[in-house]
Amino acid sequence: MTPPRLAPVALALGGGAALGWAHIGVVRALLARGVVIEAVAGTSIGAVVAVCVAGGKLDMLEEIARAATGMTVLRYLDVHMRGGGMLGGRTIEKQLLAHFGDARIEDLALPCATVAGDLVTGETVVIDRGPLVEAVRASLAIPGIFTPVRRDGRLLADGGLVAPVPVAAARALSARPVIGVNLQGDYRARAAKVAAKARPDSPPPSALAISRASLGLLLTTLSESQLKLHPADAVIAPKVGHVDVGDFTKARELIRIGHEAVADAWPMLAAVLTPHPDLPKK
Repeated sequence: MTPPRLAPVALALGGGAALGWAHIGVVRALLARGVVIEAVAGTSIGAVVAVCVAGGKLDMLEEIARAATGMTVLRYLDVHMRGGGMLGGRTIEKQLLAHFGDARIEDLALPCATVAGDLVTGETVVIDRGPLVEAVRASLAIPGIFTPVRRDGRLLADGGLVAPVPVAAARALSARPVIGVNLQGDYRARAAKVAAKARPDSPPPSALAISRASLGLLLTTLSESQLKLHPADAVIAPKVGHVDVGDFTKARELIRIGHEAVADAWPMLAAVLTPHPDLPKK
């Protein structure tokens, strides 16, 4: 029997620092199952993956991810204490320029957008026009860590502040079903160290463990709220809570988890992506 034709999709790739390597596995697994990606939007690390998917450079990104070690990650941390952040992001910018040059985001093979937050107005800023490197840098600018990006009179920072899973941006690019990839959906695993210390007879958790769990809860709650406000047609939530958000050396494990997340979610995805035979084809 001929397998049912799958509807093309738009992807909304969420933020999550190092956890974003799981996006590579998600994309690879979707393509392997015959899913056609028609458009892609990304927040923060999701923005990096989005432009690589739209620009045909996913192989390059996966090679960088799998080769990452503690030393290679350190080379990306150009420490300085000026301009609103501890890290300048110049090395990341150089890497993007090396692979994309002066490309504009609207000239990629697929419709693509990155998302940032305006630190002055609080508005969500969707960038689907202009220099690609600037669009990615703005979405990656974690407040206090990377310097914010000045663009069109705005001061832009990490898109995870306003749209941790950029479903609305993906819908603006395409009328196809939107698959959201939420890297903040595994809070229980993220808070496991705190949970182990919750018993009355246990020593209290460390301040660092409390801080990490609190940030994880904040991001999880924000993601859930945004997905209720801007629901995707389907959401994939890779089980990445046990991996530290700053550990960029776990690419192999995270890519595998991304593959597994698609397999686990496939019954739901197939229901969304298989057009009903009575409906007209787009």
